[in-house]
Amino acid sequence: MTPILATKLYVPRLRPQVVIRPRLLERLNGGLHRKLILISAPAGFGKTTLVSEWVLGCERPTAWLSLDEGDNDPTRFLTYLVAALQTIVATIGEGVSGVLRSPQPPPTEAILTALLNDLTTISDHFVLVLDDYHMIDAKPVDHILTFLLEHLPPHMHLVIATREDPHLPLARLRVRDQLTELRVADLRFTPSEATEFFTWGMGLTLSAEDIALLSRRTEGWIAGLQLAAISLQGQQDATSFIRSFTGSHHFVMDYLVEEVLGQQTARVQTFLLRTSILGRLCGPLCDAILMDPSVSGQETLEYLEHANLFIVALDNERCWYRYHHLFADALRQRLQQCTALSPGDVAELHRRASLWYEDHGLELEAFHHAAATNDVEHAAHLLEGKGMPLHFRGAVAPVLNWLESLPKAALDARPSLWVMYASVLSMTNQLTGVEQKLQAAEAALQGAELDDKTRNLVGHIAAIRALLAATQNQVEPIIAQSRRALEYLHPDNLPVRTATTWKLGWAYQLQGDRAAASRAYAEAISISQASGNTIIYLSATVGLGTIQEADNQLSLAAQTYRRVLQVAGDPPQPAASEAHLGLARICYEWNDLDAAQQHAQQGIQLARQIENTDRFVAGEVLLARLKLAQGDVAGAAALLAEAGQSVREQNFMYRLPEVAAAQVLLLLHEGNLAAAAHLAQMHELPISQARVYLARGNTSAALAVLSPWRRLVEAKGWEDERLKVRVLQVVALQAHGEQDKAVHLLLDALTIAEPSGFIRLFVDEGLPMAQLLAKAGAIGIMPDYIGKLLVVCEAEKQKREDQSSRPPAQSLIEPLSQRELEVLHLIAQGLSNQEISERLFLALDTVKGHNRKIFGKLHVQRRTEAVARARELGLL
Repeated sequence: MTPILATKLYVPRLRPQVVIRPRLLERLNGGLHRKLILISAPAGFGKTTLVSEWVLGCERPTAWLSLDEGDNDPTRFLTYLVAALQTIVATIGEGVSGVLRSPQPPPTEAILTALLNDLTTISDHFVLVLDDYHMIDAKPVDHILTFLLEHLPPHMHLVIATREDPHLPLARLRVRDQLTELRVADLRFTPSEATEFFTWGMGLTLSAEDIALLSRRTEGWIAGLQLAAISLQGQQDATSFIRSFTGSHHFVMDYLVEEVLGQQTARVQTFLLRTSILGRLCGPLCDAILMDPSVSGQETLEYLEHANLFIVALDNERCWYRYHHLFADALRQRLQQCTALSPGDVAELHRRASLWYEDHGLELEAFHHAAATNDVEHAAHLLEGKGMPLHFRGAVAPVLNWLESLPKAALDARPSLWVMYASVLSMTNQLTGVEQKLQAAEAALQGAELDDKTRNLVGHIAAIRALLAATQNQVEPIIAQSRRALEYLHPDNLPVRTATTWKLGWAYQLQGDRAAASRAYAEAISISQASGNTIIYLSATVGLGTIQEADNQLSLAAQTYRRVLQVAGDPPQPAASEAHLGLARICYEWNDLDAAQQHAQQGIQLARQIENTDRFVAGEVLLARLKLAQGDVAGAAALLAEAGQSVREQNFMYRLPEVAAAQVLLLLHEGNLAAAAHLAQMHELPISQARVYLARGNTSAALAVLSPWRRLVEAKGWEDERLKVRVLQVVALQAHGEQDKAVHLLLDALTIAEPSGFIRLFVDEGLPMAQLLAKAGAIGIMPDYIGKLLVVCEAEKQKREDQSSRPPAQSLIEPLSQRELEVLHLIAQGLSNQEISERLFLALDTVKGHNRKIFGKLHVQRRTEAVARARELGLL
């Protein structure tokens, strides 16, 4: 992660003779009961000065963030936003700061949710100021701010100063009386303010008529008045100058800047023009740019500040400064027109700035100036970083913008840039353009000597192709491309090697080769720990947990999943979704149904925040099985219907067998044997087929299906499936009248299951299993374990009897979706639509839409009727 530039967080210092504007300060104070204060006006209307003046007199804690073009990168914007808030409370957003340093941070909504939760812990009212928001031209950043505004804690107030209206829901905020606006008409100097400015601020003695004329001609434009005041200093005939002072803002600015520059010494003019390429200035940086021992950068900056030459101090130590934005624009324009400097001279200034920034560890700023010089070689060097590419450290947007700006010839001359282009696109989920860039890289590499650098590029190309295959779960291409990548990648290229090894483990797991997957995951974990690659460490650790779970090592798998949650932080990274789902499965097996439900819901919530992921489907299937175990048939049906719809709509067809297996259980519970048989046969599910045969009383057919399946899973070493098939064989043998064989096989299954504490695997088989457990317990083997299982079986029996004694619930023609069930539960708790909106992070209109659907499906017209009807149906 690039270092934080602390000066972006400082409230700009006020000049000693600043004009106090009580009418505007009163407006700002009055806006504190609303969410947003927007100060929007063209450049030079005193927006920053006004807010700085107000902040200094405001009794509320205030965080300040001065924005620049680099903040268009969402990760960088969030990093500085958290840093600004930490000037109020140092511990705010610590978890957010941690995850933002990862190459692939979690979804933005998850980050913002965690940050907002942190902000609610601040007890006092406070203010956040975002200055120069017009520098933001990125929809993702606008979306971040929109989300913050929609969920802003009541004790937090946002102030935005900008040259143009931001892309935020301003109309909605106006209607809700949540917006205070100050615009040009408010900000322009009144005649009395202009008089105070000229007299006390600039030390000029002008007649009331001259001030009134100048105010009219500038229309109260403060920057124009300041430029005029500087030009008036030393004028013999001020009145004549003012009378000739005409034209639009742009012409006035050009004329006055020329007049200001013209009155400076040649040395100062040179300093101003050559340092205008810098967004921020300090003495040593200016010295590096000018390379003139006779000029002291620090002394010149202090002179400019004293002379009011449109320079703003960014800290109290007078170390960092910036030029007034308009003045800087004019200086840069003049620099391009300067005949004394060639384009090569200007490029050399950028090169010096780039080297200085690089030497001081500010690689993003160094890259910016290298790109400005079109120094592709140096910019590419900076992108590669020191072992960790720049775009892996949060600089995705500027890197992508630069790569997009390069001509094909520049990319062809450096195939590594084509590969980096493909890598950045894959990180931004723009997958359709990745293969084209990889092919361009290969074309550019044709005929190149196969040295270490070329081999590494070939390996990186293969690694990216493996990633593309992994997004489609294409096992053979993942394995082939991953093996090729590991063969060619340089041993020191740990970031790419680690990711590739993890992908290889994922492919082996999809293939069913669990031993090979376990080895690959272990290697990826080891390398990622050494290289500090957190995202791969988490993904590989989750993979290892699933293998441990599949090997019936439930306690070990639970420890692994919990380790993922510890490392994933708050807000958690995407891998935490799978860890929660893994813990949900294990807690379900241990009969801790409350914990299982909690983990499943957290896993689903995280999964839904990730684009193009199927993880939430697994969570919905698990929740459906949980509801079925709790006797909530309608809830299980609704979840499975939604899961099946999601699988088809988003083309997650490889998830269909998983959904179908759960649907078979539901259909058997409802007595719909024909539909259950159709699903089991269509998806070739041996366990489900055997269950259907048992439900029909055809025990021979059930045993005939289970025997070959058991041989297959034993041959493959699939311990979880081996245990499942044994348990079902026990039930089938008992139904077939072979009690002794059933008990003998049950004891074998119990011996395997006891070390990991399996419970639901046996209990879910119902009364037949309870009877067999009682017979096995009479033998005296594993009395504690069998006794525990019998206690749970008895509790389940009692629960079924209680449910059967209730009046029969009526099923819905169209079941409620999972989201509708969530809304229904909150309605039952007495929450208003607004409260439900805030709780679920939904728009108010969306909540109202869910209400209409719920009322329609339940055939009711009001909330109380909906709750009563839901209780009748067993939905609550």
